[in-house]
Amino acid sequence: MSFAKIYTRGLLGLHAPLIEVEVHVSQGLPSLTIVGLAEAAVRESKDRVRSAIINSGFQFPTKRLTINLAPADLPKDGSRLDLPIALGILMASGQTPEHVTDQLEFIGELALDGQLRPITGVLSIAIACQQSGHQLVLPEHNAQEASQLPQFEIFAAKHLKDVCEHLSNQQPIQQYQSHTPATLDQYKFDLADIKGQSRPRRALEIAAAGGHSLLFKGPPGTGKTLLASRLASILPPLAMQENLEVARIYSVANTSHSFGQRPFRAPHHTASAIALVGGGSHPKPGEITLAHLGVLFLDELPEFDRKVLEVLRQPLESKEIVISRASRQMTFPANFQLIAAMNPCPCGYAFNQDTRCQCSADAIKRYQNRISGPLLDRIDLHLDVPPLQAHELQDTSPVENSQTVRERVIQAYGQQIQRQNCLNHALSPKQLEQFAPLNTQTQSIMEMAQQRLNLSARGYHRVLRVARTIADLSQHTDIQSQHLTEALSYRAPQS
Repeated sequence: MSFAKIYTRGLLGLHAPLIEVEVHVSQGLPSLTIVGLAEAAVRESKDRVRSAIINSGFQFPTKRLTINLAPADLPKDGSRLDLPIALGILMASGQTPEHVTDQLEFIGELALDGQLRPITGVLSIAIACQQSGHQLVLPEHNAQEASQLPQFEIFAAKHLKDVCEHLSNQQPIQQYQSHTPATLDQYKFDLADIKGQSRPRRALEIAAAGGHSLLFKGPPGTGKTLLASRLASILPPLAMQENLEVARIYSVANTSHSFGQRPFRAPHHTASAIALVGGGSHPKPGEITLAHLGVLFLDELPEFDRKVLEVLRQPLESKEIVISRASRQMTFPANFQLIAAMNPCPCGYAFNQDTRCQCSADAIKRYQNRISGPLLDRIDLHLDVPPLQAHELQDTSPVENSQTVRERVIQAYGQQIQRQNCLNHALSPKQLEQFAPLNTQTQSIMEMAQQRLNLSARGYHRVLRVARTIADLSQHTDIQSQHLTEALSYRAPQS
């Protein structure tokens, strides 16, 4: 046979489109041509493949080889096509059996001696392969990651020769046993570590229960970062499908992540816009996508470049980020929970007339104006974190731990999903009319609050969403005046 077709996968954002590797062996001067929009790493595979085939005990054809990667208009990058290209050459030259790969897909990078090396994005490839009803042959080092997908047939190989012997039925590779990884319920940090700060703890619980964004403001050393780092520990555990969704993102980004735990990302304030939202010539997930279904913590918020912060405005509303390039668009999920922290002034001590602050009124105003009004308007809860007193630091009485608070949060979550099939932070204005109606008393409170606080329409709706969450935590069907008053207290100008 002078023609062979092998199935494999590419990577396009979080998706793994099918690629057909077509190999044709014909008479002519010895050459190897790769067509089909192959980029540098794929074009270089010809040298790796040649050495791997020879060092595996096979003959490299001394004929004219043409390799087509279909579809031709899809860019092909990376080294994951080495294995299917090598198998296509061996099959087209008659060194391996024909028509045994119809239900198989192959991925893997080849070393010069024929060893299989791991590649990135395996989980996305495995999900697409399973949806096509195919089995997957992949490097042994990637088998553990792919096995996170339940009820999926995987064959893990160490060497090109192992794959060829499997196809010829000389020494079949045993199917790798897929298993569901144990979810980790233990977080590194616990809310019991926080002394005092009852009001910030309460705000943290409300934010967790309704998926709301939160801004802590206060002088250095009051526990803003400490509080923020505990948010993930009081969020409900991820469902299996959500775990796979998060693991898929980290697989494409080639970044480690503890399966079963909600992501917690805390980029440095020198991060660029591309680092935050993703991008590059081959778009990769940014911090907001890596924080999907978890927490994005921005410490020292005014120290971020203003243009960098402005790119958060659209993802905070749409819960996704669309990266456009000349040839294509890619959409990455970005359903993250924003929590931020900032000092009130450049020196940090402009809080309750603290005499240590030497900043002028203009310097304080310039510092706080580094954050735009539209971005602040998109943050649901604004809260001052006051300095702790000595007696609070010395208090050794037990406080609620993360597990206790998480139980209340889970209960509120359940109420929201049962009532409206989404969390309160995602309620539309139309849904607010249905699920968060106001009586005569609460309507009067909101009218006065809007006049005094100059609430925008967005701010008005965000107050209602927070009040709905507070009512859920109190297990009330309707929003009461005390729920609305508390919600407004997180919106009022402070410090």
